[in-house]
Amino acid sequence: MRFDLPARRSGSDQGYHIVRGMVFMLAEPAATGTGDENSLKYSIKWDEWLAESRIGPFPTAIVTVAAYLALQTVILSVLATWAGTGVGVDDAEQLIYLPYLWAGYGGSQPPLYTWINWLAAQIFGTNIFTLKLVKYSVLFLAACSVFAAMRRFGYTKATAAAAMLGLFTIPQIAWESQRALSHSVAVVGFCALLLLAMANLIERRSVIAYAVFGLVTAAAILAKYNDVFLVAALVAAVLSLRELRGAILDPKFAISVAVAILVLAPTTYWSLMHPADLLARGEKFGIDLQQGRMTAAATGAGKFLMGTFNFAVLPVLICALAFALTGFRFSERRPKAPAREVLLWRTLALGLAMLAILVLATGVTEVKARWLVPVLVILPLAMAAYMERLSPRGRDAQLLVIAAGAIIAVLLAPATWYFQINGTSGLSRMIRVDYAALYRQLTADGPVKTAISDGAWVGNLRLVDEKLVALDQEVPNFDRLVQDPAVLVWLDRDDPRPVILEQLKKAGYEPDGQPRQIMVPLLPSTDKSARPGAYVRLKRMAAEKATAPDEGVSKGAEGGQEPD
Repeated sequence: MRFDLPARRSGSDQGYHIVRGMVFMLAEPAATGTGDENSLKYSIKWDEWLAESRIGPFPTAIVTVAAYLALQTVILSVLATWAGTGVGVDDAEQLIYLPYLWAGYGGSQPPLYTWINWLAAQIFGTNIFTLKLVKYSVLFLAACSVFAAMRRFGYTKATAAAAMLGLFTIPQIAWESQRALSHSVAVVGFCALLLLAMANLIERRSVIAYAVFGLVTAAAILAKYNDVFLVAALVAAVLSLRELRGAILDPKFAISVAVAILVLAPTTYWSLMHPADLLARGEKFGIDLQQGRMTAAATGAGKFLMGTFNFAVLPVLICALAFALTGFRFSERRPKAPAREVLLWRTLALGLAMLAILVLATGVTEVKARWLVPVLVILPLAMAAYMERLSPRGRDAQLLVIAAGAIIAVLLAPATWYFQINGTSGLSRMIRVDYAALYRQLTADGPVKTAISDGAWVGNLRLVDEKLVALDQEVPNFDRLVQDPAVLVWLDRDDPRPVILEQLKKAGYEPDGQPRQIMVPLLPSTDKSARPGAYVRLKRMAAEKATAPDEGVSKGAEGGQEPD
């Protein structure tokens, strides 16, 4: 089925001029003098140009986002190469896993994002450009999928552009995805693709459409396991709407189920065979069996509400401002919401309800805003759809959302450049380590084939030597991956954490002599010149001293990991 396109607005009013003026004030320098009126008129139309026009065969909004993401890929890669910096904890973890194409990986993380990085590394090598290319390509996938899904649902180009650029009003996407996150980037990309697949399924209901929906469903779950909540919420929302439920009740939906099961089978089997790796970061949910049920429920509910607020506050405020500037009044009569809009709001509501029930039922006491991305990513789409129903004022509001998203993205770009060079406090300090100098220290006594540490930061050493095996305690098959000669290295402590020593013992290795204390150089732009550290070469234990290798340990947080 095809949704009807709404009628275009036929005129403008005072609110329209207010919004256009505000957009100009935010986006363009103030015009001076009286001799450049034509230039001024041209400047204040940039938001409408972004929403409605095309550059060649492509919508201008898509081309603009593509240009922004491509520039970010190049600039960040060049800056990192020029400054000699490393990457944050999530990208360092990807560097550890780049040599391996497995059905599953450690740290409770699904495999899809690592598979994409592995494929890119086969073409472009092990470097920061590869990591940035994958990240920004997945963000571009998200942008294109949102735009295409809204168009497939029958919305105007302005609505599709507002939904797409509305993503950049979400801090977890506009900032955190560029700054630090990896698998959460995949969440945005493949959840958006899932929505597009559903829109295509509702319209066409062909065998291919059902097969594609099953494939994308599996991809979304393999991007991040909590994407299953969006899958369930989306299917439930479609079933709840009389106009749409036929797409799910069609016998061909069995094709979607079969394809999804088939694609998920290898990783499901791997997870069953490696339960410790699957649950390695379970402590991050803060489940305490000794805590009272009511206390845990109250704590979890509070954290859930706070996480939702932190995620939604900025996009909601921007939309509220847009409505206020257009003179919107709640007392006005509004057209009934079409099924396509109800689908978005209902998916959002059902997804949040499922997550809330899970939090209350399991005793979860820790909820981070980024964990809610699979569901709340629908929010800017639903708000853009609501604005279209309120045309012409709603369209004026869409123009302001488009401008706000673009402005936020542009303003945050220099901050991402600064972060790539300097990092921040906490675990992000690893960016500032001079890994080339550290590698020279580790190999001063001879070559090293394996570098082991108690945190994923050690993956940065593969930027210096891509043949190096880098391991931390969360890597599956740890004992089979160690290659001699091996070295254990740690930072900011007198001794390595017990968790990595335990893993080495299980693998049949022990320190060969006393640790050598070192000062690890930091890049010149930092406030300190070095960080204390130490390393020790490893040797195989005598057979009677070694213990049998075990499955991965569930102590990621103790080892200094920052889960995505």
